[in-house]
Amino acid sequence: MDRLRAGAWLFLMGSLWGLNELLAGGFLYSQQVPLASVWLSAMALFLLAVSRAVVDRPGFSTVLGGLACLYRLVNAAPFFCHLLGIFLVGLAFDLAASIGKTSTARKERKLPLVGIAAAYGSNLLFALIATYIIRYPFWTGGGVVKVLDHIFVSGSLTAVLAFFLVPTGFRLGKKGESFFLRQSRWSLGGLLLAILFLWIAGRISG
Repeated sequence: MDRLRAGAWLFLMGSLWGLNELLAGGFLYSQQVPLASVWLSAMALFLLAVSRAVVDRPGFSTVLGGLACLYRLVNAAPFFCHLLGIFLVGLAFDLAASIGKTSTARKERKLPLVGIAAAYGSNLLFALIATYIIRYPFWTGGGVVKVLDHIFVSGSLTAVLAFFLVPTGFRLGKKGESFFLRQSRWSLGGLLLAILFLWIAGRISG
């Protein structure tokens, strides 16, 4: 995929991730659904895998997380703890997917492990940063018990979902890439229209 389409793909998937955080996240938290962050993280990892199948470059997933944060920040009231979590999922996935670059066949075989590593890694980073660096009262009040619960309970549940969702997302992304290559004449226009639709949807929903 050329640079222009890769950039459009980046904005599309970042916007889609941001809209999911805005709508699904808003619903889950407003209804006080248990372990809401697990479902949101699992869906984020699925979207990251779809994206990475099309543009497999170190740093791409981190930037994608930043764009998802930007989308949510622009279209909803700022909740910086949530934004930190979004960004760290992208960073953790980027690190897990970028380490030990291999052939495509071997990469596909290790995708479940990428999902597991990203799930535990993002929860670990978030719990430590929120509790001991930023020192959010909600997290410092829970102490070590809350940190361990987030890493090993929420992290394990997310890892189980990611074990299945990351390979599925990657396969879906590869099919999408083939479609873009076959329909190269109008694929860029379609991506731009989809981005416009997602930002309009965000402004209406927010």
